[in-house]
Amino acid sequence: MSGSFFFIKFILRRIAAAVVIVLGLTAVLFFLQSISHSNPVHAMLGAGATPSAIAAEKVKLGLDHPVFVQYFNYLYGLIHGNLGMSYRTRRPVASDLATYLPATLELAFYSLLLAVVLGLLLGVLSAGEFRGTGVLRAILIAGASTPQFLLAIGGLLIFYGKLNLLPATGRIGIANPPSGPTGFYTIDGILNGNFGVTIDAFKYLLLPSFSVAIGPAVSIGRVLRGSLIEAISLDFVKTANSKGLSRVRVLTVHALRNSLGPALSMTGLQAGLMFAGVVVIEDVFAWPGIGYYTAQSIPSGDFPAIAGVTLVLGVGYVIINTIVDLAQLFADPRLRHLEMANVKTKKPLLGLSANQG
Repeated sequence: MSGSFFFIKFILRRIAAAVVIVLGLTAVLFFLQSISHSNPVHAMLGAGATPSAIAAEKVKLGLDHPVFVQYFNYLYGLIHGNLGMSYRTRRPVASDLATYLPATLELAFYSLLLAVVLGLLLGVLSAGEFRGTGVLRAILIAGASTPQFLLAIGGLLIFYGKLNLLPATGRIGIANPPSGPTGFYTIDGILNGNFGVTIDAFKYLLLPSFSVAIGPAVSIGRVLRGSLIEAISLDFVKTANSKGLSRVRVLTVHALRNSLGPALSMTGLQAGLMFAGVVVIEDVFAWPGIGYYTAQSIPSGDFPAIAGVTLVLGVGYVIINTIVDLAQLFADPRLRHLEMANVKTKKPLLGLSANQG
């Protein structure tokens, strides 16, 4: 099997698996919505609606059809970007998510970037037994052992309440930030030539992103440390050591690439779990993302909004794990050869189910 054909087959298999998982998620969400106590008709029209108005609204919403027809109509709407109407905002859920999602993506992106950087530092420094590693490890483990909301509140008390160095809530302090193609204030500020927006946006990002990133960083660092320690015992790393190369060069150039597979798997898992942390942290910092949107929707029983957020997060989790699978193959040639051999016997090593476990 040629390399290009293998990658095409691998990608198609991942896409097929992702479609099956997403369909399963839509079925679960539709089932939960159908058995929930929230009545979309009463939510739309209010408790004082007349029977004729209720009947007309049921026809409008398609609730007069059998349940299987309703599910296929639900799928058809999802394909065309229709996530339903929010009971609370009286707007399409898709429009609400388009408003709130960029803030969540920006927070999640920098949180994941910070988690990867801290995880790499923790893994490499711990495996190399460099001076000061114990202090870094103790700080990160202490942070990871603390519930995220307590970590966030503690950061607010210190850096906002005591030191007055960082802002407490919101996404940016500028009243009218410039719009841009990415929806990320840190990037759009640069694209618009307004570096003050970028600096201000980073100030608001620091506390929330650190609160989200600490736990995943420790998990990534632990897995990477174990892989590096195992790689150090391999012959080619011993040969590099015997040549008198520095510990940093041996670890980062020779051992790191062969140790990235498990760390990438853990990164994919933590990236998916990170969205749950983002939901909590957004509520603490009043960060205007989908987590804050969900926190406002839950007390009012706004099921379409909650289901829409759940579906978006689920699809994002599947996409992230698919990307991680591909990154593992590119990073580790041994895994690529093993995967190609197992594809021939129809026993693939990589997959969404493995990463999700």
